[in-house]
Amino acid sequence: MKALVLDFGGPVLKTPFELLRGGEQRAGLPEGSLAWTGPFDPASDNDWRRLQRADISEREYWQRKAEEFATLTGRPSTFRGLMDVLFDGTEDELVRPEAREAIALTKRAGLSVAVLTNDMRAFHGEEWVERMSVLREMDVVVDGSVEHVLKPDPRIYRIAFERLGVDAEDCLFVDDQPGNVAGARAVGMSAVWFDVTEPAASYAGVVRLLAGLEGA
Repeated sequence: MKALVLDFGGPVLKTPFELLRGGEQRAGLPEGSLAWTGPFDPASDNDWRRLQRADISEREYWQRKAEEFATLTGRPSTFRGLMDVLFDGTEDELVRPEAREAIALTKRAGLSVAVLTNDMRAFHGEEWVERMSVLREMDVVVDGSVEHVLKPDPRIYRIAFERLGVDAEDCLFVDDQPGNVAGARAVGMSAVWFDVTEPAASYAGVVRLLAGLEGA
């Protein structure tokens, strides 16, 4: 094993679902106005269940939420109209401490670390991305909204491991969407699903798996 490849939103960055209450406060909305539960309560979120069945895409899911947010607030019905409010915090508030620990541990072990994400700049914009110092710890950052190809398209995974200078089988890929995990496996990468409801346990599993693969 030569590289750890991380999805950004979910494994590294907290999910929008974890930031809803703060977003409501900043938007002047009553608590509970944003009732999206996603993976934290799939039974209560029909659109999330549709996403998991691949009936809609992640972009379609979040466009629906952006439109709901715009109706409540009068803000633009765009990804940025929603995400600028939800992710208006310090980096320490937004980035998982478990992610920083796992990245540091992986690099100390002599492995490369990359981010492979679909919509970082589309959702957050260049200025926000530039202030995320955790991205400067990465050897490679691949953003599908820049490359104009999104997971689980095989081409986006190949871009990532080719820029790392390694083969697919030398990478462990981590993502919170099962379809993206399946896409990585289809091109020959080792891949695991990240449970955003249990980030500490998920990263403990990633570290154990890396250690096992490294020793194999």
